[in-house]
Amino acid sequence: MSARVACPSPTLTSYGGVGTVTGSRHLVEVGTSAVLIDCGLFQGLKELRDRNWAPLPVDVDSLDAVVITHAHLDHCGYLPRLVQQGYKGPVYVTYDTGKLMSVVLPDSARLLEEEAGYANRKGFSRHHPALPLYTEDDAWAAIELLQAMPFDHAFEAAPGIEVTFEPAGHILGSAITRVVLGDEAGETTTLVCSGDLGRQQHPFLRPPVGIGAADWVMVESTYGDRQHVSSDAVDRLAETITRTAERGGVVVIPAFAVDRTEVLLFHLHHLAKAGRLPHIPIYVDSPMALAGLTIYRAALAEGALDVRPNFRGHPHVLDLDALEEVRDTQGSKAISGRPGPAVVIAGAGMASGGRVVHHLKRVLPDPRNTVVLVGFQAEGTRGRQLLEGATTVKIHGQYVRVRAEICDLTGFSVHADADELVNWLCSAAHEPAGVFVVHGEEAASAALAGRIEHELDWTAVRPGMGERLSLAVSAEQRAAAPAVAVGAT
Repeated sequence: MSARVACPSPTLTSYGGVGTVTGSRHLVEVGTSAVLIDCGLFQGLKELRDRNWAPLPVDVDSLDAVVITHAHLDHCGYLPRLVQQGYKGPVYVTYDTGKLMSVVLPDSARLLEEEAGYANRKGFSRHHPALPLYTEDDAWAAIELLQAMPFDHAFEAAPGIEVTFEPAGHILGSAITRVVLGDEAGETTTLVCSGDLGRQQHPFLRPPVGIGAADWVMVESTYGDRQHVSSDAVDRLAETITRTAERGGVVVIPAFAVDRTEVLLFHLHHLAKAGRLPHIPIYVDSPMALAGLTIYRAALAEGALDVRPNFRGHPHVLDLDALEEVRDTQGSKAISGRPGPAVVIAGAGMASGGRVVHHLKRVLPDPRNTVVLVGFQAEGTRGRQLLEGATTVKIHGQYVRVRAEICDLTGFSVHADADELVNWLCSAAHEPAGVFVVHGEEAASAALAGRIEHELDWTAVRPGMGERLSLAVSAEQRAAAPAVAVGAT
């Protein structure tokens, strides 16, 4: 490891996930120790995606460890690129996060390689030749570094930096990360990081645990400026599928392979049992989603700690008689040639890549068809364009007319909304020295920070890219921090 200048008091520096909802990368330092919390891909706008090609502005030899909060690419997808740059240290994860990353990272690499190859064959890339950001070999090299840690077990990620994973309720294995930093004077400072925060309403995962005692809190703000309208989401899904089938159309659902597909299958399972779905095939066209589904079924069967107790031992809640699992490219292409109505669930969730792009190219021009958007659509993605009423979208270098019905069902989101984020902050045992609002587009982060300041009367900070922030807390500050009143919101 290269020599480091000692950092007497703890600091936080964000190299991603600020001013944007992707690319989460947060560096905590104390003494000569440095740990990176999350190592995510930038997604969406080209100016954001281009950041993935730049090296992390930190000497990788100076990193003692990487801690991953969960297995979505915007939190773990840059790891193979970091390994390309020479990182060889431990990567701490929960057990199921590690299992899901072993699916997600190689699949991401294969897609990157396939997209580069397709661009070279079709000649629509401005780069000659087009290259993938990283390869499948890089992904497997990153997976070799994973070290699984149980929930609720404190471990030393680096000298002076202790970490504990606690259930976040966002996806299987997702963790709120409690980081305790010890300085040279023997004082400790606690930073609680939300990662991506789940909801009380997740159908089969436990809701996120509370904050408890914390000097600082880092909170995501994906939906920091809005509330979910979720009370009728399942009914609207059933109605949309029925309406589309009656006019002979196909329903295409761009879905994140990890968790969103499982949540959809859970609800489709119950709708089918209640006789509320037409008798049409339901395709899951994603090898990654199907591999993730196997992991979820195992977690339900084995009673994982972050599964709700009433669903432990019940993996059948993700089964469907009409389900057809599509694993290879030929099977995916064959869907297009099959007549009649159908439901196609395919990745990626923001329609930014993957097999769903090919399905969209086919279904968008036909008004009989429907595209159902069931998650957050980042700025610059095709999903966001469709959500905002685009009449054409660019796919594989060509503009495709949009005549299909576009249905927004964000009630299926597994991100906490603005009210839920504020309620979670109120689970703190006392007022923290400050709240760092991250992982949100500018408007969402600003709205949440404003609510924290006006409703809770706490200090809310929206870190800048590369801004180094001191986490030092004086004894006077701790003594002055009032307890949080129950029902403060």
